[in-house]
Amino acid sequence: MRIAVGSDHAGLRLKSVIVEFLKRKGHEVRDLGTHSEESTHYPIFAKEVCLALQNSEVDRGVLICGTGIGMCITANKFEGIRAALCLNEYMARMSRLHNDSNVLCLGDRVVGQELALSILDVWLNTPFEGGRHEVRVKLIRDIEKEACQPDG
Repeated sequence: MRIAVGSDHAGLRLKSVIVEFLKRKGHEVRDLGTHSEESTHYPIFAKEVCLALQNSEVDRGVLICGTGIGMCITANKFEGIRAALCLNEYMARMSRLHNDSNVLCLGDRVVGQELALSILDVWLNTPFEGGRHEVRVKLIRDIEKEACQPDG
């Protein structure tokens, strides 16, 4: 799988661990930054990952900041992105089964490295269930398109 990963300075340590984990699992990883502990702004990196997804350069994205909240809020501003902030494996599983999430958001200050890797592993290996959930995801896409239409 092709996966884009991005973080701000608060998620840098966990991002490094995740990038290595994904490579060991055989995934093609695009590390879109940050690459420094210097203070930076999470929306910059959320945008890069989401644009890579929108342009079909990658199949999924992973975003990390201090809590994961800012990354998730930013990512969900992009059409076609269904970002999920997951604090445990159950949330990761359900975000894939029922919501077909394509971006996983994690908080370095909220989950430890072992838990983060377990969440990521579940998220990567859980398929979208479809069925009644496909109708709901389509409704999300329809609302998204309607909400993003300029008044005119």
